[in-house]
Amino acid sequence: MINNDNLIQLMEERLASLKPSQLTIRDDTRLHEGHHESLGAGHFKLTIDSEQFKGKDILSCHRLIYNALGDLFPNRIHALRISLLNR
Repeated sequence: MINNDNLIQLMEERLASLKPSQLTIRDDTRLHEGHHESLGAGHFKLTIDSEQFKGKDILSCHRLIYNALGDLFPNRIHALRISLLNR
């Protein structure tokens, strides 16, 4: 099983640019073992809230997140499920 603790820390550091008031990243990679398309990259669930999301639609919020994590796709992050809070 892959240990993604360092990757989660890197994701948290990158997402800090959004000044989140709440941020949780759960590693769901173990639920997808054998998923050959992932080629060793992780599956994650992100729960986040940020003042920067206020007044923006969901797509715009997701773009901010993907821009912060950009180069981690697809080699380190295969899948990211996003839950926006209090938007």
